[in-house]
Amino acid sequence: MTDIAPRATRVVASTGGRRRHRGGGPRGRTIAAFLTPFFLPFVLFYLVPVGYAIWQSFLVVRRTGGQYGTSYTTFGGFEQYTKVFQNDEFWSSIGRIGLFGVVQVPVMLFVALIMALLLDTPLLKLKSFFRITAFMPYAVPGVIAAIMWSYLYSPQISPLVDGLKSVGLHPDFLGPGAVLWSAANVSTWLWTGYNMLIMFSALQSIPQELYEAAKLDGASNWAIAWQIKVPIIAPSIILTTVFSIIGTLQLYAEPAVLRQISSNISSTYTPNMLAYAVASGNNYQQAAAISVVIAVITFVLSFGFMRLTSKKAGL
Repeated sequence: MTDIAPRATRVVASTGGRRRHRGGGPRGRTIAAFLTPFFLPFVLFYLVPVGYAIWQSFLVVRRTGGQYGTSYTTFGGFEQYTKVFQNDEFWSSIGRIGLFGVVQVPVMLFVALIMALLLDTPLLKLKSFFRITAFMPYAVPGVIAAIMWSYLYSPQISPLVDGLKSVGLHPDFLGPGAVLWSAANVSTWLWTGYNMLIMFSALQSIPQELYEAAKLDGASNWAIAWQIKVPIIAPSIILTTVFSIIGTLQLYAEPAVLRQISSNISSTYTPNMLAYAVASGNNYQQAAAISVVIAVITFVLSFGFMRLTSKKAGL
């Protein structure tokens, strides 16, 4: 009787020791070794730059001694953010990019959805060829794509403009009312195939038994597409929409390239172009504040859309 308690104590202590050894020993070091290659670049190249930008956005440059005095950087609170919200060019760029997104994103995703549904139908032949062809523009860097389309937009050298003129049309792709949609066309050409592939992958995961049961009930291919396929891949459509919202607010390459051949695109045409223009003037603190505001707007819009649509879709 007297030996039972000490023996139980030794067993518990031994077991606990082994558990602690397993949790903090070789197994823990193995987990850390696998996670380090991800977390180290994530911290160095994502968290640190983001934190530095946020810190810079709270700084201001002061001058002493008049025009030829010295300058110094000090903490200014929300002064830079106040200047951002009072900047008419900032709000103009936000309005312009908002109009861009409201029109371009639905058009692009609708075309991507139609293409994905066509690729998923058994009636279409040469599916691999059409899938690769549709996805190929995504492999072209955005700057290169914008340069290619600049050649087609330029009234002096464009075979497209010459062809339209020969049938009595006189388009001005770089005019003040059309240049925004010319940039939207480049983005649509670049990203439709990417979004199509995401939707098509989701369609491939749907069991074929659902289609067979629907056909036995007399459903047409049209009804199967819009009443079965589209509701099932709703999460993929929501995902591509969120990606598109984020990409819209990051728009830079297309208008920046078109600006070289069009006087209707200013250096502050989009929010990202405004941030770059301000930074080019050595006002890094103001540029950091603009970047932080863009990031917050992007988060609010994308997260808000995802929450709203997920609730409605029952996800």
